[in-house]
Amino acid sequence: MPAELLTAIEIETLPRPDACVIWLHGLGDDGHGWSQVVGALGLSRNLAVRLLFPHAPVMPVAINSGMPMRAWYDIAAADLSSRADLTGVRKSCEHVDALLAREVARGIPARRIIIAGFSQGGAIALYAGLRQPERLAGIVALSAYLIDAPSLASEAAPANRDVPIFMAHGTLDQVVRYGWGESSLQALRAGGWPVEWHSYPMEHAAVPEEIAAIGAFINNVLA
Repeated sequence: MPAELLTAIEIETLPRPDACVIWLHGLGDDGHGWSQVVGALGLSRNLAVRLLFPHAPVMPVAINSGMPMRAWYDIAAADLSSRADLTGVRKSCEHVDALLAREVARGIPARRIIIAGFSQGGAIALYAGLRQPERLAGIVALSAYLIDAPSLASEAAPANRDVPIFMAHGTLDQVVRYGWGESSLQALRAGGWPVEWHSYPMEHAAVPEEIAAIGAFINNVLA
């Protein structure tokens, strides 16, 4: 049974967009937060892109004492190996698949779609994007990490074995530790993926230089 189509903020840079960015927020946030960065991306004036900022489902999150909040998956513990609930991860991937299929049905081919995200959303962007059966334009993962890295070699889709990936991380991040991002980068590069890596002296956040670099990446892969 197809996954429910999540509600989302939609922003179009020009009429009749021929490209799309599906941008997934972090734990406890919603689509409104990241939708505010569009103007700072510096997207090319002739780039007709639809940016989607979906709202994650509300669920209890174990690491936050079971408090219900918007989340892409449950987090059981702070360590990397047992951090992500894989059942929830796969469910969120189904939501991403549904959003992507809807864009294809609206006339935007998968090759013109980027999956992006911050923190939990960035982890889902990597997990879902690398397993997409149709080639994507790119993946953006901010302050994120690879979920279930050992399974990637066998589960990665051939179509996205060389998809361009943008990753950025704060060197002072104590929520998703910088070392987790670095080890994810190394695993991806060892697997042959081209990763553009940026680091910034920040905590679990974003800075203007990072937003501008994301915009340059989007302009490049959608040129």
